Amino acid sequence: MRARGSLKGFIKLPWMMGSKMRVAIVHDWLYVLGGAEQVLREILKCYPTADVFTLFDLLRPEDRRKLGFERSHTSFLQKMPFLERRHRSYLPLMPLAIEQFDLSSYDLVISSSAAVAKGVIIGPDQLHISYVHSPMRYAWDLQHVYLKESGYATGLRSLIARTLLHHMRMWDVRTSHGPDAIITNSQFVARRIKKVYGRDAKVIYPPVTLASRDGILPVGNHFLAASRLVPYKRIEPIVRAFNAMPDLELVVAGDGPEAERLKKIAGPNVRFVGFVPDRDLRDLMTTARAFVFAAEEDFGIILVEAQSEGAPVLALGKGGARESITATGPRPTGMFFDKADPETIADCVRSFVAKEKTISRLDCRQRATAFSVERFRSQFVAAVNEELERFRAGDQGLASPRLIA
Repeated sequence: MRARGSLKGFIKLPWMMGSKMRVAIVHDWLYVLGGAEQVLREILKCYPTADVFTLFDLLRPEDRRKLGFERSHTSFLQKMPFLERRHRSYLPLMPLAIEQFDLSSYDLVISSSAAVAKGVIIGPDQLHISYVHSPMRYAWDLQHVYLKESGYATGLRSLIARTLLHHMRMWDVRTSHGPDAIITNSQFVARRIKKVYGRDAKVIYPPVTLASRDGILPVGNHFLAASRLVPYKRIEPIVRAFNAMPDLELVVAGDGPEAERLKKIAGPNVRFVGFVPDRDLRDLMTTARAFVFAAEEDFGIILVEAQSEGAPVLALGKGGARESITATGPRPTGMFFDKADPETIADCVRSFVAKEKTISRLDCRQRATAFSVERFRSQFVAAVNEELERFRAGDQGLASPRLIA
């Protein structure tokens, strides 16, 4: 048996002797390349021969290759009309769709789940490990955002939608007992999993692609905010904060339905650059005086990316940000503000300006190394191998499978 942490250190279970372990990876859906897809990419690097199952796949062939596969197995949702623009409208059908995948021929099932992927049906002789990005946020704490963005906030349609979401919450809790082990992306989400599902989860921070530049670009005069321009990302209070500080420049990178409205309320010191490719975004990060972020994220990969480029981070002091940013001690990498309102954000920015030289950009880069892709792969394979050992011991009657805690 190879040492734990080796990408090839699989344990052969009794039914696998003389044959190769078959692995299935189940991902909620594929239509953009976001943080969950970065996790999927690295899981596929750990298990490159795995088959990919997803509710629907709208990616371009080149994007699939970036993730590490050529084709995926999709559900009946793949053929639904207006899927690209209205996929959230199909949320009530997603539990049914995920249950239709036949995974009976696989030895190991790994689900990457922020919604329904953990609800796949498998047998007692198969090991299911779920990387839960979060309990189904559309049905839990983001219910009101989902209803508003889908046009179901009021009226009869709202009553029907709320009833469906109530049943989805019950399905979500019931299927949380399906995985043999749960892994998650932060202590913050682990607490949410414990509260919602009553289960313990092992924390393996998601993989972050760190800075790769050889030299260091000179720091400019701008502060940077970057995200999809949607309400819950809270770009508006950042813009309004800089409206009150006309001597400081803010660059906003990203696009979305809020773009035009935000441009109308922005002062002359706020510049919108729209969607920018990753390379250009990295340049904006490394030359920014600081990266400003007001959303409450489960982890917040972009916060680590900014630090890896040397940018201190000024962030809302809630959620996963508290686990990736160091705000106290001898080597701080950023600062927190308590509320996502313009006055509080402006106070934080002014405090940063007063002590800007006390935060080392080299310390920011060093902090980011704790979240590398190599670290993720090593920890993930070690965790899977540990569960395989426990599962084999249970199959031989030596022990019962237990949760990762």
